[in-house]
Amino acid sequence: MDISLCFLLFAFLYFLTTHFLTKFQNLPPSPSISLPLIGHLYLIKKPLHRTLANISHKHGPVLFLKFGSRPVLLVSSPSAVEQCFTKNDVVLANRPRLLAGKYLGYDYTTLVWASYGPHWRNLRRIASTEVLSAHRIQAFPDIRRDEVRSLIKRLHRDSGNRAVDMKSAFFELTLNILMVMIAGKRFCGGSAEELEQAKRFRAIVAETFQVSGATNIGDFVPIVKWFRLNRVEDKLRVLKEKRDSFMQELIEEHKQTRRSCCSDDRRNKTMIDVLLSLQDSEPEYYTDEIIKGMCQVMLSAGTDTTAATMEWALSLLLNNREALKRAQIEIDIQTGGSSTLIEESDLPKLPYLHGIINETLRMYPVAPVLVPHESSEDFVIEGFRVPKGTMLLVNLWAIQNDPRLWEEPQKFMPERFLGMEGQRDGFKLMPFGYGRRGCPGENMAMHVAGLVLGTLIQCFEWERDGEELVDMSEGPGLTMPRVYPLLAKCRPRPNMTSLLSHL
Repeated sequence: MDISLCFLLFAFLYFLTTHFLTKFQNLPPSPSISLPLIGHLYLIKKPLHRTLANISHKHGPVLFLKFGSRPVLLVSSPSAVEQCFTKNDVVLANRPRLLAGKYLGYDYTTLVWASYGPHWRNLRRIASTEVLSAHRIQAFPDIRRDEVRSLIKRLHRDSGNRAVDMKSAFFELTLNILMVMIAGKRFCGGSAEELEQAKRFRAIVAETFQVSGATNIGDFVPIVKWFRLNRVEDKLRVLKEKRDSFMQELIEEHKQTRRSCCSDDRRNKTMIDVLLSLQDSEPEYYTDEIIKGMCQVMLSAGTDTTAATMEWALSLLLNNREALKRAQIEIDIQTGGSSTLIEESDLPKLPYLHGIINETLRMYPVAPVLVPHESSEDFVIEGFRVPKGTMLLVNLWAIQNDPRLWEEPQKFMPERFLGMEGQRDGFKLMPFGYGRRGCPGENMAMHVAGLVLGTLIQCFEWERDGEELVDMSEGPGLTMPRVYPLLAKCRPRPNMTSLLSHL
């Protein structure tokens, strides 16, 4: 028999068998062509969230895909997400064993990568009560206020015709806030040594999201690992060593301080101190590795994501001058014009500012595809059976930009969220995820973003760096960064000149 004929017969039988197995097992619908070894991976292109949205638009909001040997459930409708994160929340509380979790998650033991169980629940409790609780956030208002004022003083000093790199400014501010809470020290605006540490950490964060967001084909096609055809693992191994060394230095600094300090008054003031105190009582469990993993999660997740949200928000305001003006008027009324700077206590009284942040998170979510979940047993969704060990991908971007759910979704309209302060619009908007694995840092992120953006809007008139609209193209990466860092010009608002001069 001719070889080409044999190949065609094999392909026909393969696709026929796959089709009937899908029907027989009552699996969700699937794109018709799943290739041997790679499955539906041939469909995947960058950016991932847009590619997955196109696949869902063509085949349906609940799809069963094969990423090589790994079964994947792709969800892009609010009703399906609700079923995943309510009645099936425990079943879907695990994480898939991806290579990034092995190296960056300390062998799947960090808050992000640990499987659901006693260890993960303990990490979540520590994060929620010791680091990111409302009480802890309220205990550090001076840090946030001081960092915001440091930023506006620098902007005031340098205001004029020179454009400011807002990506760097936002990152440095969020890094300082988190570093003081976690390690008790600022990293930007200090000594030359601290600036070097900040530069080093920023490079680590950028590399983390770049490598984590890269497709590691070995996670889906095991034969690649056998033949070492992929070099992502080598990059992850090197990155792990950089991250590990950076965090160990911080821990050793705190251990030395604790040994030389005769009083216990310093203890529990920072996250590292809290964890070292726990290490004193349970050294076998609270190892340096556990402490480093917790700190890395907080720093990596809390700096880049919040900074990116503020950068997208200011970009949108520069392209929508009416919204910027409306926000200024709202803040002026609340603060009495030029009498005082905005405070965190003012934020609940600024609904339009909240609308700006929520609309930014809707259009440009920092996690356009939520961190993957994995099913610990079979479950049912929309009447379909999904087998144990299936990786769940929720295309948040597709839901939050669906014209069937949102009026003119590509138009920036903060007013769509007026009257919804403190609420989420069902499962149509969930930029911090949902359920057990939802982001515990939501309260912190909203505090920082609200205070920073509100202050910048109050104090300065903002202009684009050129006549053209700000380019809103999305860059590659796990957190959907801007393809070009935002450069913007600012000058003090006339009614704020006196106040800014006396800071």
